Amino acid sequence: MLHLPSRWESTRSEVLSLARSSEGVEQEQRRVRTGPPRVLRWLMSLGGILALMGSLHAYLAVRLFVSPEWPAPWGGVGATLVALLFVSIPVGLMGGFGLPSAARRVLQWVSFVWLGSFGILLSAMVVADVVGVVAGWTGLVADPLLLARWKAVGVGAVTVPAVLYAFITARGRATVERVTVPMSGLAPGLGGLKVVQISDVHVGPTLDGRWLRRVVEQVNALKPDIIAVTGDLVDGSVEALREEVRPLAELRASLGVFYVTGNHEYYHGGPAWEAEVARLGLTVLRNTHRVVEREGARLVIAGVTDHDAGHIVPAHASRPSAALAGAPSDVPVVLLAHQPRSALRVAEAGVRVDLQLSGHTHGGQVFPFMFFIKLQQPVVKGLATVAGVRVYTHRGTGYWGPPLRLGPSPEIAELTLVPVN
Repeated sequence: MLHLPSRWESTRSEVLSLARSSEGVEQEQRRVRTGPPRVLRWLMSLGGILALMGSLHAYLAVRLFVSPEWPAPWGGVGATLVALLFVSIPVGLMGGFGLPSAARRVLQWVSFVWLGSFGILLSAMVVADVVGVVAGWTGLVADPLLLARWKAVGVGAVTVPAVLYAFITARGRATVERVTVPMSGLAPGLGGLKVVQISDVHVGPTLDGRWLRRVVEQVNALKPDIIAVTGDLVDGSVEALREEVRPLAELRASLGVFYVTGNHEYYHGGPAWEAEVARLGLTVLRNTHRVVEREGARLVIAGVTDHDAGHIVPAHASRPSAALAGAPSDVPVVLLAHQPRSALRVAEAGVRVDLQLSGHTHGGQVFPFMFFIKLQQPVVKGLATVAGVRVYTHRGTGYWGPPLRLGPSPEIAELTLVPVN
């Protein structure tokens, strides 16, 4: 998912990872001989993000509480609350280290809910300011104080129900998206093959094993031939989440359950998560493939590591050519790749892929972030063609950070493969 917090999560994870590993720091220093070390660059980036977020919070405080000149003490209370909520974001995202576990969980919930609410509130406030300028120019509202109060009340009246709706949507049952995908070279024996995809599950601070078991039950009820889990499974270490991900062992598909890593696994120990997922019985595809067969017809299921995995674990660099090395040339290929832009590497490698299954974008998750995804990814959601490769981009089954979904609902994809007529 492309939004401001995704840079923050990467910043947090890489700083902590490098801080814990002197060997990682030494390797980084050997690799980067010019310019500031990566940790310093990330810290500088984090400082810029904090400055931007602080400025936007100040803007909200002024527009909602200072300009309307609410009677004492409400203006001051409101501005102080905005300041405290701003502080909760970096503290909560860094895990609330040093706090008791119960307090840490409360802080993380406040941080995540506010992070999503902030985006919705900011968007509403910008629109209200534009409307206010028009109202002032046209003389519809002559009293500036009255206009400021109307804007503040209107923004609150829009934001509160929007946040409640987004919370209910994010925490509710995933929508099953049924898509028929014609595929060249698909033999009759595989006609109607059902691939069920889940992605961006993000088991972690606010999504636990009970929620995951509900997802597993939904998936199994579809009676899939193949299950594809396309990365960003977790937000935490194996030690912290081993019990929470246990329901994955209950996934059932007649031709196999396949998994590839996303970027979030590498923030919390990518190799360790590969080993844990394999222990639960899933087939981990690290730049490799398997051939499945039904009624004499064959299909290649290949998988690559996350597009950026090599930046954190060099041995896990994403390599489409390696994933398909030795694959039969006359058999259709389905590639699991967490990020849609991996299709560009597929095209560069010159390997044939008939369908790529990806996620990562969350469909934008919270309005209006979906409008910025194409700054990083070639497609936001659904079936599209990227550099000659057909890509299905999943909206995500869970969510990252804010337990909110305003716009794109959580998804379980049911892709039915049929031969091209």
